[in-house]
Amino acid sequence: MDDDVAATLREDPTMAALVDRHGPLDVAPADDEFGRLCTSIVNQQLSTASANAIRERFLDVLGGEPTPDRVLAADEDALREAGLSGTKVEYLRNVATAFRDDERDFTREGLAGVSDEAVADRLTEIRGVGEWTARMFLIFALGREDVLPLGDLAVRKGIEQVYHSGEELSRAEMREIGEAWRPYRSYGTRYIWAEYES
Repeated sequence: MDDDVAATLREDPTMAALVDRHGPLDVAPADDEFGRLCTSIVNQQLSTASANAIRERFLDVLGGEPTPDRVLAADEDALREAGLSGTKVEYLRNVATAFRDDERDFTREGLAGVSDEAVADRLTEIRGVGEWTARMFLIFALGREDVLPLGDLAVRKGIEQVYHSGEELSRAEMREIGEAWRPYRSYGTRYIWAEYES
């Protein structure tokens, strides 16, 4: 985390306390965009512990890190036995097909000049990639620094816990809180997750 990020986050006294408590957190792009997107699909609507266990079994079925070819070649029954629903198997195959499409480039290089919103629009054209998954891709696959994923339950609960004693806040109120972290809302989000998970 560089000095500009720390200085911006520290302008919010509540966030400054989280930065002190959790130390430097980064928003680094993943080495493998496809693998990261697969992880987000596996994680959809699951607790962290369940998602990690299923992801390990998913990798075992594939015989290594996810590639579009491995996902498309994998035995559907074996994927189901690993704990993936039929729907998630379909979504993973849809993503694999999209990543093999020469017309579409979902790599960091291919999306370098594309706005966050336009990236989300392209991703959500793939059946199985919703708004939440697209936001996770922006943060974790592309390393985009200014994403506030209010579709994430842990982010919403975390903001309520940290800023409002656990009482409910509207999304508009949460956006207002996140304004203080611009243009580094992804970092602010990481601190909210860290605090919520602790």
